[in-house]
Amino acid sequence: MSPRLPFAALLLLSTAGYAAEKGQPPITPQTALSGGPLDPAQKKVTFDTADLAIEVDPVREVINATATLGFTALEKTNKLVIDLDKNFTVTAVQVDGVDAGFANPEGRMTITLAKKVAKDAKLSVKIVYGGRPHTAVRAPWDGGFVWAKTPAGDPWIATAVQMEGCDLFWPCIDYPTYEPQKVTLHITVPKGLSAPSNGKLLGVDRMDDGRSTWNWEVKRPNLYGIALNVGPYEELKGTYKSRFGNEIPLFYWYLPGEKDKAEKLFAEFTPTLDFYEATVGPYPWADEKVGVVETPHKGMEHQTINAYGNEYAKAPEGFDWLFQHEFGHEWFANQMTASNWDDFWLHEGFTAYMQPLYGRWREGDGRYTAMMLASRTGITNQSPLVTGKPQSAEDVYERSPGRGGDIYTKGSWILHTLRGAIGDKAFGEILRRQVYGRPDPAPGNFTPQFRTTPEFIAIVNQVTGQDWQWFFDTYLYHAALPRLVVTRGATQLTLKWVAPTAKPFPLPVEVAVDDVVQKVAMTGGVATITVPEGAHVVVDPMSRLLKQDDAVDAFQAWKAEQKKK
Repeated sequence: MSPRLPFAALLLLSTAGYAAEKGQPPITPQTALSGGPLDPAQKKVTFDTADLAIEVDPVREVINATATLGFTALEKTNKLVIDLDKNFTVTAVQVDGVDAGFANPEGRMTITLAKKVAKDAKLSVKIVYGGRPHTAVRAPWDGGFVWAKTPAGDPWIATAVQMEGCDLFWPCIDYPTYEPQKVTLHITVPKGLSAPSNGKLLGVDRMDDGRSTWNWEVKRPNLYGIALNVGPYEELKGTYKSRFGNEIPLFYWYLPGEKDKAEKLFAEFTPTLDFYEATVGPYPWADEKVGVVETPHKGMEHQTINAYGNEYAKAPEGFDWLFQHEFGHEWFANQMTASNWDDFWLHEGFTAYMQPLYGRWREGDGRYTAMMLASRTGITNQSPLVTGKPQSAEDVYERSPGRGGDIYTKGSWILHTLRGAIGDKAFGEILRRQVYGRPDPAPGNFTPQFRTTPEFIAIVNQVTGQDWQWFFDTYLYHAALPRLVVTRGATQLTLKWVAPTAKPFPLPVEVAVDDVVQKVAMTGGVATITVPEGAHVVVDPMSRLLKQDDAVDAFQAWKAEQKKK
């Protein structure tokens, strides 16, 4: 997801209020809860496949759909529980071709099986449903359908459902680890419109009345990454020759009349791919496509069809930050997916850190440092980044005190500090093991990974041969930042870390003495060095450390006061 923008606070309308205004029922707490507790019956199955046939009616702002879902029983069970927004009217449910009873009072559909099925049994569930899907209040930060118009007045439609989950428009098990092996989409749209979506295009079926059905197939998709996009799109396409020897198809779907601007954005695809493949590893979905589509909302990491709504804005860094950020999620969200939303920072912190690393790759350390410092004042430290307990997406992103933007900025600074401490070689191997499950990824030798924060810490320890738990205990599991106390005597400089854990924090510190930089080992979190009397001393001259800062605290307090005036 793109970071929350400063003006987003102006758009804080309640979901229930907006839904009522639009003449639709408010979203239920169950549907709003993406990644919440699983029903016991959901733990008894794997979610294998989904075939989704969805017709989009822009005039009535409704969809009509048939979903055929495949499951495997992990143990005996007599029911299936599937998440689906109760905004929809379900007209039929069949299990293995036989009509089945069902109830969906709060958006968690219970389907009663005719008889108890055995372990390893395969189940095919067909659900026919339709109606007006939830309308997004402020996509992508609140989910649903965006029913918009192009400047020329044509329908322009998109979905963005990260916060509420897949069940806002298709039946699923709305939990990060329940990714199907395959999803096939058949999206029917009116004459003159196209429907770019996930994965590989299998073909387009044209009907006599002008409608068309766009058929797509995607492997191992991130659940919230499944997306519908409908509009009068024009297409740019090309081929990228990877450093790993394979070729990757590139596509960008944009609105008519924007060809010049679209071509400039499309020109960024290749260098951005160069960076990610050089820094992290192979593009994970090379046998499908790199896909980007212009949307009426800001952006979202929809797998192989990233949403782009940055209006071709220019930036001093010389690249489109929105495109670069969402594209990074192909590695840090789609290939490597957090096992629970408590580990949301594994998506956003890593992807946010790829931005200054890309600046460094393009222009060097000056740009990198400038970008890191520009984000520093955004860290609020209201609560720990990780609780160690299962969380919903909303728990992490929105609920007070929440973690909000810190999953981006603080996460990025934690990785910046770690990389400064262990070096590029170790950091690169950690990235590869984290994303691909191995240090030597190549096309065809890896599969999508689910990760927790403890697993990431274990990878850091494995690669470095050291125990870094103290580092992450401080930065991830406590809100307050460590404080570096500096005491200067006539010929001595004493450095002392004071961490919120009240335990030693032995993070090395660079010190420049008359412009000569030395790295000071902080055994036990304390060190004293000799400095000449009258020497000019700068602690942490390259801003490599995430630490409490009096100037930043004062600035944030001043900004808060200004907002009250």
